[in-house]
Amino acid sequence: MSEKRRDNKGRILLSNERQRPDGKYEYRYIDRNGVKHSIYSWKLVSTDKIPNGKKCEESLRDMKRKIEKDLEDGIDPAKSQNTTLNQYYEEYINSKYELKTSTRVNYKYLYEKYIKDNLGNKKMYDIKYIDIKNFYIYLVDKLGLKIGTIKIIDNILHQMFNVAVRNGDIRYNPTTGVIYEIKKANNFENIKRRALTIPQQELLIDFCKNNTMYNHWLPLITVFLGTGCRVGEIIGLRWEDCDFEKSIISINHILTYRPQDNRKYEFHITTPKTKNSIRIIPMLKDVKKVLLEERLRQMKIGFNTSVIDGYSGFIFQSRVRTVIFPQKINEVLESIRIKCNQQEEENAIREMREPVIIPHFSVHNLRHTFCTRFCENETNIKVIQEIMGHADITTTMDVYNEATIEKKVESFFNLEGKIKIN
Repeated sequence: MSEKRRDNKGRILLSNERQRPDGKYEYRYIDRNGVKHSIYSWKLVSTDKIPNGKKCEESLRDMKRKIEKDLEDGIDPAKSQNTTLNQYYEEYINSKYELKTSTRVNYKYLYEKYIKDNLGNKKMYDIKYIDIKNFYIYLVDKLGLKIGTIKIIDNILHQMFNVAVRNGDIRYNPTTGVIYEIKKANNFENIKRRALTIPQQELLIDFCKNNTMYNHWLPLITVFLGTGCRVGEIIGLRWEDCDFEKSIISINHILTYRPQDNRKYEFHITTPKTKNSIRIIPMLKDVKKVLLEERLRQMKIGFNTSVIDGYSGFIFQSRVRTVIFPQKINEVLESIRIKCNQQEEENAIREMREPVIIPHFSVHNLRHTFCTRFCENETNIKVIQEIMGHADITTTMDVYNEATIEKKVESFFNLEGKIKIN
């Protein structure tokens, strides 16, 4: 019977364990693909002392137990222990062929800006729940990122780790539940976009009609308020998308302005946000009127000259007859709001009444305003969902419930004296 192998301290070494001449311990194993691997440590067990000048965190036996557990569970320890998050990201993003170009560009931008030089350098196997949590805390406290951006970053990481779990590269997804903790700890709540009230909406339109500096923005604002379209759908709208005989507008593409792989911002045409976003919107009379007036105006001054990805004939244009930058619209809306409120306050003082003050709003608030007015006058939720292009009907229901609460209260007060309670 052969003598059992021992280390330099006389301890019996187990199968596939050995001690090298320099004193370092080695454990050899074969992975699920039949490939041989070795792991090393200056300690055989956790109580061993580390030789002077050497670095070591885990003992060979502790590392061995983890590997045996991984192999038993179908995990590939060699890949996850030797692959950084950055390396895994390259595999992941290249395999996501179904991503829209705009989504892919956004994912790459956020990954390179916030993850690559931080969490990205860690090994997949070493990333734990606490690492993800501390990373998100850093994004909130040090970089001041809003919860919306962090949720997108979490979505990228969560999907990556899910793929790693399915592939058997890691045992569990360390991002699971982290975003909930971050939202709870920071009292983050989903910011509800507020619709303009009817008086605020009327004030806005009236101001634009009568102000020579801003009245050329009235057609754009009217189409926002009269269709509920997203900003990319509006600035990408073409004359050929409008059927004036049938009074309908076809939403079949969006115009985006995003950073590309070279980090340069460019305009591009892409498909709508979801399949529900491809839709037909009836043209209200006021919308039809301003569009026809705008067409007559452009027949005199010239039409939009932009050609983007083969698309041309865009309706809305800048002063130099090119497509409008989306951020420019929000800048103009804020300028209009400030000037409008100043004028309204002066009028209110002169007329001895309370002023109607318009709060800060963006193009998405205009979409929300349309949806609110629609919900106030329509009870068919599916119709509202289809016109708005909501992929999830719960989004429609949230707006509907909020929009109709005042009408419900008003209806309830009409019951006063009609229900014989006593």
